[in-house]
Amino acid sequence: MDTGLEPGTNLRDRYEILSLIGQGGMGAVYKAADNRLPGRVCAIKETWPPPGLGAEALVDTRGQFLREASTLARLDHPNLPKVSDYFTMVPPGQSFSRDYLVMDYVAGEDLEQIVQQARREGRFLDEGEVLDWMDQLCDALRYLHRQDPPVLHRDVKPANVKLTPEGRIKLVDFGLVKPLDPTDPKTLTGLRGIGSLPYTPIEQYAGELGHTDRRSDLYSLGATLYHLLTGLAPANAQERFLDSGALRRPREVNPAISPALEGAVLAAMALHPKDRPASVEAWQAVLAGELAMPPVARPRHEESWAQALRANWWLILLALITISAAVLLTFR
Repeated sequence: MDTGLEPGTNLRDRYEILSLIGQGGMGAVYKAADNRLPGRVCAIKETWPPPGLGAEALVDTRGQFLREASTLARLDHPNLPKVSDYFTMVPPGQSFSRDYLVMDYVAGEDLEQIVQQARREGRFLDEGEVLDWMDQLCDALRYLHRQDPPVLHRDVKPANVKLTPEGRIKLVDFGLVKPLDPTDPKTLTGLRGIGSLPYTPIEQYAGELGHTDRRSDLYSLGATLYHLLTGLAPANAQERFLDSGALRRPREVNPAISPALEGAVLAAMALHPKDRPASVEAWQAVLAGELAMPPVARPRHEESWAQALRANWWLILLALITISAAVLLTFR
């Protein structure tokens, strides 16, 4: 079983592990000192391949890591941590090689911690402050989506958004980032491409058969805003597929939310991608009050969307198997 790195471990005679920030079933994130640049503290994301992966699949995984890491290293935006290095190596005391991504360390709390604290205190977060955070998040995603090819984050959620002591938002954890080939709208996803269920659009559930695009990140953005405004994680897409009433309207939880803002949240979280706003940019303008709700494809009732999916029951079965496998890997 893979284990994390101990404090004091040195990687490439440069990065000294200081502490563990977080760990999951397929990787970990550490706080580390850069001994080549005294005084610099960085974050190192470590990932390891799933158990039982064959040699050919391992080569493909390494190639994918290098492509994704090189894409991230070219990004430069104030709401994204800068990636400064990436490499593959066998760490001290371990038997198998792992992939490493080195980026800026972002101090501060994440938005999940902030919304949980507000809930413990029996209050909702200030709507104006939440919308300021969301505006910064939209800027980051607009930048990613404008790359050539566009870059999808695919795991936007409160726990992956840090608020720095200076009040700046940083979208972190690039574990699921994927360049999107504009000539082929299918973005291949594996176990590590599922994301976090309350914030994951249904098209991302289907593993390698999932067709994700910019509107997939928009769903996650809307679900994140839902959580920040209500203090509750939204019902996930699978629950909504099974029960069209599973998602409580935001104003049922927090009556102070304006009807227009509630409409924007629900539009971003439409089950079918074609029923969502066309872009993060258009949705951001709605949040800022600069535009009415942008035109989208003719809305369809969630029940008709559910009927379409029931006709493809094998796709749902595949999604459930994939999710179960991911959960087992996470909690082994």
